[in-house]
Amino acid sequence: MVYVGLLITLAGFVLSLLSLSLASSTGARMGMVLAGIAISLVGIIGVINQAYVKNAIWKR
Repeated sequence: MVYVGLLITLAGFVLSLLSLSLASSTGARMGMVLAGIAISLVGIIGVINQAYVKNAIWKR
């Protein structure tokens, strides 16, 4: 699951980076960057964090 979370986070970063070449208007770029940030946060907080909490040291 950690690798899936890393891939989701990387996909969000790439979407934000690609907004420079895919969109010419400021509003479209802003929307794509916000979507990329949201995708990255889902990867970090939703997937990676849950994978580490599942095997947390205090649950032993």
